Amino acid sequence: MTGWRIIFMGTPAFACPTLDKLIQQGENLVAVVTQPDRPKGRGQHLMPTPVKELAAGHGIPVLQPPKVRDPAFVEIIRELKPDVIVVVAFGQILPKSLLDIPPQGCINVHASLLPRYRGAAPLNWCIINGENETGVTTMLMDPGLDTGPMLLEQSTALDEDEDIAALHDRMAEMGASLLLETLDRLKAGTVTPRQQNDNETCYAAMLRKEDGKINWSRDARSIHNQVRGMSVWPVAYTDSNGQLLKIFRTRVGNGSGKPGTVLKASKGELEVACLSGSLFLLELQLAGKKRLDTGSFLAGFPIAEGIALGIPERLNRD
Repeated sequence: MTGWRIIFMGTPAFACPTLDKLIQQGENLVAVVTQPDRPKGRGQHLMPTPVKELAAGHGIPVLQPPKVRDPAFVEIIRELKPDVIVVVAFGQILPKSLLDIPPQGCINVHASLLPRYRGAAPLNWCIINGENETGVTTMLMDPGLDTGPMLLEQSTALDEDEDIAALHDRMAEMGASLLLETLDRLKAGTVTPRQQNDNETCYAAMLRKEDGKINWSRDARSIHNQVRGMSVWPVAYTDSNGQLLKIFRTRVGNGSGKPGTVLKASKGELEVACLSGSLFLLELQLAGKKRLDTGSFLAGFPIAEGIALGIPERLNRD
């Protein structure tokens, strides 16, 4: 336990393990800052963020500024006199006026091995690009986008079939543990900030819905990586007989044929040809229907062998 006055800033579930570990360690959390409640669901009811729910359950004061750049909010933080601000997936860029307040700085837990994969979706793009290693980095924040000096990092092997949901949970726990170690070592004076090499960076842009569209004229491994990197959102998709078909899980095969052609659609297996190799589609969902395993899907929605996915049915008949 550092004894420092800590303000925690975070919003989604990814940030909760770090906040929980700070609470369990008995750190002096003077406030938690999170995004405003947002309308969700069919009723569009206002829903608290996961971080707000966790903080409120432990009686920690919660602040939800629409904009952290607001001078009035910056003054509130200044009056709280934090020694350090911990930031995990907060969702707003912190202004220099805020970064300069805590004497120990603002420490961010970033879900990549910096300087690679700066930006909003590092875990997704790490999977999509077929990396075999990833990790988390703690850094001192500066006004740039994930450009501040690095403190500690921890790497982990990335399984070729691990999807974004599983990786998200692993990295959330790993980041939480690394943050506690970072605070302890800063307190002890045993960690030295290291500048990032900008020449080694790449940008992990926020995903767009259209990023999920499958181009079957790519190799099977690349499409497999796209599927697992987007299995939560936006979800990889293609066209099947004029209907949107979402694909949540796949397995690489060694079949061959014209890209997009259904090679097999029987006995619980659905195999599609790619530019090189093939993909077995393991979990699917037609628009407006339930997400199903392949056997259940084919029982209710048969697909003919030989048709081409990603091409409207009228062109399949030409």
